[in-house]
Parts: sequence; structure tokens; C-alpha cells
Amino acid sequence: MNTLIGSIIVFMLVITLHELGHFSVAKMVGIKVNEFSIGMGPKIFQKEGLETKYSIRILPIGGYVAMEGEDERSDDPRSFNNVNVFKRMAVVVAGVCMNFILAVIAFFIVAVIVGTPTNTIGSIVDNSSAYHAGLYAGDKIIEINDIPTKNWEDIVFNISNSKENSDIRIKITRNHNELVKHVIAKSNNGRIQIGITPNYEKSISNAIKYSFLDTIQVIKDVFMTIKLLFKGNVDVTMLSGPVGVISVIGQATSLGMVYLLKMIGIISANLGVVNLLPIPALDGGKLLFLIIEKLIGKKINEKIENTLSLIGISFLLFLMLYITLFGDLARMNLWNVIKK
Repeated sequence: MNTLIGSIIVFMLVITLHELGHFSVAKMVGIKVNEFSIGMGPKIFQKEGLETKYSIRILPIGGYVAMEGEDERSDDPRSFNNVNVFKRMAVVVAGVCMNFILAVIAFFIVAVIVGTPTNTIGSIVDNSSAYHAGLYAGDKIIEINDIPTKNWEDIVFNISNSKENSDIRIKITRNHNELVKHVIAKSNNGRIQIGITPNYEKSISNAIKYSFLDTIQVIKDVFMTIKLLFKGNVDVTMLSGPVGVISVIGQATSLGMVYLLKMIGIISANLGVVNLLPIPALDGGKLLFLIIEKLIGKKINEKIENTLSLIGISFLLFLMLYITLFGDLARMNLWNVIKK
């Protein structure tokens, strides 16, 4: 029960920081904010500010910032639609920026605690290709197939791009001596691996570097998943909705702070990318409308924008429900429990 509550709190923290991005920039550029809400559905708490209501709602599945004139006409000069288009763009992308900032911070803390990977081998998997080739923990990899390796990313890139069962020529330094080992590339779940893990060292400069690299990698992974979805190589039920995300956060929480921070980074970066998709009702859709407005020199017809936004919301709600029912619940085997 405590894990579930903790998972919901972490999930809502990511959502709240996203909305806080919108809220802060809206206030910064002078837009009137009517309400800042955490959660959806009926209110369970509300506090009146000078001009903004702050509320907490019963369903921990989202949040919103209600700005004057965002969804309806308003003559207030501080309404969303009456301010400069670039200011509106800044407000729209602020939530996504906040997600990426949170991801970078989470990955940075992990890198400070655990350290960052070097091009020195930390351990060898028993009976792996590296094991049989005579590689040892402590060996420093300086070349792969005559290509210099400056860091662990170079090592992973060169190994993963090798053909299955091909011979990988690895030059190492051991006890100040240079040696060459020949390792056979093996496939593990479609990925070429040889059975080595890196040694980690603690460095603030490297932690900063890897916090950005890890965030960028998550972003790349999201786009790759979207690409595979369109190609039909990944089923939509393999994705996670709110139930699945909360479940994964719970698992990470039980494994310790480092795993929880990694999961916060992954989820926050995922949320940032998804919100940037050009789907009406998402930040990316709103940004697209603003870009079109800037290009054509006038606002898009309100009825057209509202209709497209309604279609976008309906699509997202259907997708969320479908993923929850046939993805999250199926993976958690809850359908069998419900049937009983």
C-alpha cells in the first residue's frame, strides 16, 4: 500500500512539475492564470490566491493550468490569446522543457551516486564471448576493430554494430601492456553483446555529461518506439498507460533510490517527448497551431481549432483506455482476478 501511494506521489510530481512550467512562464510573461490544478475530476482541496485558484483533484492522472482566454474569447488584455504569439509559444513549450530539466537532474543525481561508465571493464559475464576470449575485469579497451575507443559509448556502439558471429578485434591495455583479443559477436534478444560491463568512476564533470546523454538517449528511444509503432513492429498494448507507469514506479521504488531516480528521468523525458507530438490537445498540437498562426498572419478559426482539439482529446482518451485495459491490466494479469 505504501509503495502504491509513493508511486502515485512520484507520478504526480512529474505531472505537477510539467504544469508548473506552464504556470511559471505564463505568470512571467503576464498572462492571467485562473486556476492551477493537480489531478483531474472533483476537487478535494482548493485555495484562493490573489487572482489564481489552486486546487487538488481526486484523480491522480494529470493536471492543468487554466489561463484566461485560452479556450474561450476574452477581452482581457492579459488573456492567453491577446498576448504576443512568441509569448504563447514560450508558455506552451515550458512544460516540456521542465520535463527535460527534471530528467537531466534525475540522471545527474544517479551519475553522482553510482558514477559514470569508463572504457575499463568492470566485470565479465561467465561463459560469455568475452570470458572465452580471455578478457578480464580491469582491462582497458582502447580499440575495437582498429577504431579508437575514448569512452564506454564508443565501445557499445562498435560492438552493437558488429554482425552476429563475426570476429571483433579488441585491443586492450593490461598491466601497462597492449594486447589484442578476438571476441565472437553474439546476439542476445536481437542485440549484439559480448558479455562485459563497465567500471564506474565518480566525477562531477562526467555526471553532467552523462545526465544530458542519458536524457537524449531516452528521447531517441521514444522516437524509435513511435517509428516501430507506425511500421507495425511494436503493438500498442506494449505501451504503458497511467496504471502501468505507476506500477513500474512502484517496482523501481522497491529496488532503491537509484532505480527510482532513473525511472523518474525516463518517465519525465518520455512525457516531454509525447507532449511535443503534433496532436491537437497536446502541447505539440498547440505549438503547431501557433506556428501556423505566425506563418499566415492570423489566428486559426476558433471552431476548427476547437473541433480538432476535441478530436485529439477523444483519440488520446480512447488510446489511454485501450492501453490500460489491454496493456497494463493484461501485463499485471488483473483480468483473471476481475473475472473471478
